[in-house]
Amino acid sequence: MNLNSQKLTLDYPVSIIPMGEIAGYQVRPGLFDSNGATASEVGVNFTIHTQNGQSCELLLFHKGEEEPYAVLPFPDEYKVGDVYSMIVFGLKIEEFEYAYRIDGEYQPDKGMLFDKDAILLDPYARAVTGQEIWGEKMVKHYHARVVKDVFDWGDMPQSARKLSDLVIYELHVRGFTYHPSSGVQFPGTFAGIREKIPYLKELGINAVELMPIFEFDETMNSRDVDGKTLLDYWGYNTVGFFAPNSNYASTVEFNREGTELKELIRELHDNGIEVILDVVFNHTAEGNEKGPTFCFKGIDNKVYYMLTPEGNYYNFSGCGNTLNCNHPIVRQMILECLRYWTINYRVDGFRFDLASILGRNEDGSPMNKPPLLESLAHDPILGNVKLIAEAWDAGGMYQVGRFPAQKRWAEWNGRYRDALRGYLKGDCWEAWNAAWSITGSGDLYGGFSSDYEGSYAGYNSCVNFITCHDGFTLYDLYSYNEKHNDQNGWNNMDGANDNRSWNCGAEGETDDPEVLKLRFRMIRNACAVLMCSRGAPMFLAGDEFGNTQYGNNNSYCQDNEISWLDWRLLEKNRELFEFFKFMIHYRHRHPVIRGKLPDAICGMDPIHTYYTNADQIMDIPRDARTIGVSFAGYDQERGADDLVYVAVNTYWEDVEITLPRLHRRGAWYLSVNTFGDWQGKYFYEEKDEVRIDGTFIMKPRSVAVFSAKAYLSPFSMQE
Repeated sequence: MNLNSQKLTLDYPVSIIPMGEIAGYQVRPGLFDSNGATASEVGVNFTIHTQNGQSCELLLFHKGEEEPYAVLPFPDEYKVGDVYSMIVFGLKIEEFEYAYRIDGEYQPDKGMLFDKDAILLDPYARAVTGQEIWGEKMVKHYHARVVKDVFDWGDMPQSARKLSDLVIYELHVRGFTYHPSSGVQFPGTFAGIREKIPYLKELGINAVELMPIFEFDETMNSRDVDGKTLLDYWGYNTVGFFAPNSNYASTVEFNREGTELKELIRELHDNGIEVILDVVFNHTAEGNEKGPTFCFKGIDNKVYYMLTPEGNYYNFSGCGNTLNCNHPIVRQMILECLRYWTINYRVDGFRFDLASILGRNEDGSPMNKPPLLESLAHDPILGNVKLIAEAWDAGGMYQVGRFPAQKRWAEWNGRYRDALRGYLKGDCWEAWNAAWSITGSGDLYGGFSSDYEGSYAGYNSCVNFITCHDGFTLYDLYSYNEKHNDQNGWNNMDGANDNRSWNCGAEGETDDPEVLKLRFRMIRNACAVLMCSRGAPMFLAGDEFGNTQYGNNNSYCQDNEISWLDWRLLEKNRELFEFFKFMIHYRHRHPVIRGKLPDAICGMDPIHTYYTNADQIMDIPRDARTIGVSFAGYDQERGADDLVYVAVNTYWEDVEITLPRLHRRGAWYLSVNTFGDWQGKYFYEEKDEVRIDGTFIMKPRSVAVFSAKAYLSPFSMQE
């Protein structure tokens, strides 16, 4: 018995004996409550359900062959309710692949697309065949393989780290190490990421967010543009929700699929790094009416997809179809899927692509209390797992700050991205939004009450970001005024137009030293503000060393140098990497940035915003070019107040600021100055921080971070 696996992988009792024969195989009714295919010592259990299908056949294939060598119809007595289940004795999992055929009505106007000849993938397949070599589709139809889970997780505990304590690093498995400059032995794979774990530890991040790793077919929408083959590189087009992408493994893992991914997750955990998966439950790779039928369309089209009264597909995903997430059957599948990845892969969290779709009813209308979101929020297996929503969809629903079940669900804070992008480049009218965002977006997450700690949901509901996979890299954000997506083949019509970017004086690559100097200062500004904002920070892999996509803000189809990280830039821009590293460690060192501490003994407010003179009590002007934010609290672990002041000057001239007055003995010390001092230093370790008394001259377009040392203990209140 494997204690580290679900009950599905437990060996069947030896008392199970065949009851009949089909196509030369000994069979008997199976385990009706165990979806998918499950191996045992005596055979394999196959279970599938269809609400509207009228008959079902199991197909067995030799590896790589298109025609089945055996067809096993499910007898009526092997059906309970809508579930077909059969144990086939004598099968060895290394010797076959499998699929299904389901017959029923074909009435497209009623949403019925049954085809007795269509070869259908098991929705619960733990491995999908024919995808082992990147860029090559090896089979005409998708088949499934049976996976024997023998991975031993030992006594590894589940992470208890709070979302607010994370620094999240978003990466693409292939793009992270595929460039020759990565220097890894297994480029573009899970094993390649393992080789970079020492780098991740040095950088200081404690969570990686992996762009889609569920099985997807990168060849499905391939096109030739200007002599290059464009693939579905990002992978936001799921083929199998329970199967890891097989070509992300460095070796072929026949019937042991997922082992390399599990080894990666275990080693990341051993190094204090959590794993968050980017999951796509809003649509599938079957597309619209013109798309292929390889799974859900042929199993129960009107159950799994949102359909118009005419039987067409609602397209709230922008990808052709929309998964019918709040149908009880689909809801159950999604819950089982997340439980599977949590138990069998020890995943720490999930980021849900276009998550507002998960709150739509079957007719597409928004729901008040979506059953799916509620069930995921309260599921006991998912109790400690981070649930992060991209709180909008392609149908116009935008729910940042009001995503359902918010106190359990976190959100990508799109308002933070837009406000900080605009403000840092000089859009002074974003001053209030920027101030709210840096202080934790209390206007979105309930920070108005006097009982701030009790009412504020942002600690576990807010993921701040300025860049992600979707849009410019941080270097490109300050190198391009316009997107440059011509190589995508859509006449530069794809990708976002509202980028709030600034090229700092020259479009694209330049040798102008003043332009380059300003660009890197702007990158430091963005990093410093992000790491000093309340809410979990996330940034895109490669931003820490100035990676570029040459102005492409929608590189979903670019499996080439546009999307791959160029690790040569790490050495070229080592100074930038060291700045990122310092800011990440600075955040870890100051818990007052991450969350509310007990009141500071010195008397400072827990959070306060300022204009240029922190001694004056006044509101920030709506068009302020300079703002300040202070965080204050008593750090019980260190036995001292933790005081941080962040000043942001977006003006193109010097601005004198007055620091907040410390009401008891102590002083402010300069920790970060993105403009740099006369020696070219941008940050100071604790022992080297520069004392600042009263006022400080903010240089043009710069950020400064100050830490206070208050010489006061909790036992000296009488001083």
